[in-house]
Amino acid sequence: MTEPLILIQRDGDVAVLTFNDPQRLNAMTQAMGEAFAAQVAVLSSDTALRALVLTGAGRAFSAGGDLDMIQARADEGAAGPGIARRSIRDTMRAFYKLFLSVRDLPCPTIAAINGAAVGAGFCVSLACDVRIASSQAKLGLNFTRLGLQPGMGATWTLPRLVGPAHAAEILYSSRVFTGEEAARIGLVNRALDPDDVVSAARELANEFASNAPAAVRATKRALARSSDATLEDQLSFEAQEQAITFETRDAHEGIAAARERRAPKFSGE
Repeated sequence: MTEPLILIQRDGDVAVLTFNDPQRLNAMTQAMGEAFAAQVAVLSSDTALRALVLTGAGRAFSAGGDLDMIQARADEGAAGPGIARRSIRDTMRAFYKLFLSVRDLPCPTIAAINGAAVGAGFCVSLACDVRIASSQAKLGLNFTRLGLQPGMGATWTLPRLVGPAHAAEILYSSRVFTGEEAARIGLVNRALDPDDVVSAARELANEFASNAPAAVRATKRALARSSDATLEDQLSFEAQEQAITFETRDAHEGIAAARERRAPKFSGE
């Protein structure tokens, strides 16, 4: 029986999704993308889910786009310069959306980068809210080394995380760097011993999950829109969302817990 390309493990209100094609270093194929998007769609409507960890089976997080697929697009482009451009554009745009569907999850997402994360594989980790990486992991965005314009949102997410100068250096050079270096420039939140990466990500997910779900989800929405908003616009959004959370039972519980100097017990209501 064929192993599923995406594994899901649920531990209460935290889920772990795992890319599961270790023999191919979790290369990103169409089939894997469709399986991933299907799982994300189910989880997106799960109101009990409070945090998600994304990782890879074996020694890689994801080695990036499947080379056979990339070769097919290159052959298609070379066979019909200009003619095939629209078809390739639409195909790649649809492919991006499968993996970037992780951005649709309303709960916090953590990429546990347990090993190599290259090209589009690294881009998926950049689409998560938080990244914890093995200090020894080989990371890189190698698009220009392949003769390609970066895709999978690389030119949008990267400068927002590390600023335009670091983003330009990383994308222009296509060089590979370690998780430790990524942590120094803020590209990952932490660089840890390889054996500690997934457990640390799960611990952080549990920490997120321990807070009021409505407040955490509203915070994620606020962070997502903040880079394109003015301060006045963001203040209005915060006030509106805060007004909604004031209506919840969890707000009363949180305030009561603070008064009583105890840990709150949030119900999600």
